[in-house]
Amino acid sequence: MNIPDIKFKHPVSQSKGIEIVELDELYDRRLKMDHDPNQPHRVHFSLMIYIEQGEGTHFIDFNSYPFSKGSFIFVNKNQIQAFALNENIKGKLVLFTESFIDKVQTNMKVSAHSLNHFHTAYSPIFTPSAALTSSCVTLLSQIQKEVNHQENNALITMLLFSSLFLMLERERPESDTKSLSKSQVTQFNLFSALLEEGLTEKRDASYYANQLHITYKTLNNLCKLATERTAKQLIDTYTITEAKRRLILDSKQVQEIAYELGFEETSNFVKYFKKHTLVTPSQFQKLARS
Repeated sequence: MNIPDIKFKHPVSQSKGIEIVELDELYDRRLKMDHDPNQPHRVHFSLMIYIEQGEGTHFIDFNSYPFSKGSFIFVNKNQIQAFALNENIKGKLVLFTESFIDKVQTNMKVSAHSLNHFHTAYSPIFTPSAALTSSCVTLLSQIQKEVNHQENNALITMLLFSSLFLMLERERPESDTKSLSKSQVTQFNLFSALLEEGLTEKRDASYYANQLHITYKTLNNLCKLATERTAKQLIDTYTITEAKRRLILDSKQVQEIAYELGFEETSNFVKYFKKHTLVTPSQFQKLARS
């Protein structure tokens, strides 16, 4: 199975870092695209999907999550996902880049966990109350109008997006941001960025603690608060998830991926992978491509 890498490249929305697409339009134009959105593909941006009509399942990082009318679906940067589009599913797809979120966080003081999808209680599907849904639909429409406006104002777009994000976060049961202080959120996001950058070299929690100028114990407590996992568990979870992505994303040998992920010996990578998944990397590849 060949899984394409999809980057944010819409010519009109590129500078804005955010785009909104109607799901039925995406379904209609899928045959003209360079990839099939209904097949697994890796995204280098984040997605928020609102289901206005229809039901189905959304594939995210090797799991299928059921959705129905009123659901919001959240997909993070670098995750592998696949839609379940058909003529009966309607709604809106919001695509936004990391730089857009950085601007939102800087200007609106909105915080978000980069690795919230590794929280033990994580679910990418959320169906808010009827009252909140009504407000969110209004905000989505306003964001869409502003993004498409000839004299688009970035600040207005960020304000509207921040309002939507904060309202959803307030009601989302799995959100655990309230347990972290602002400084802890900053530290956790720095850890997330360091983990992604150092994945091919370091899997030692002490290394990341030193980089953040905090103790191992402090980092461990921070990870537990943010994800209910220890720092080591979080590093292992991230490493295995990334290994799975690369195993089915790239047409490479297991030993190449082992080297990319910082394993000096392929046998060590195989043991590590099997310990956490109960199958070898080669077995996982065969299962994923069958």
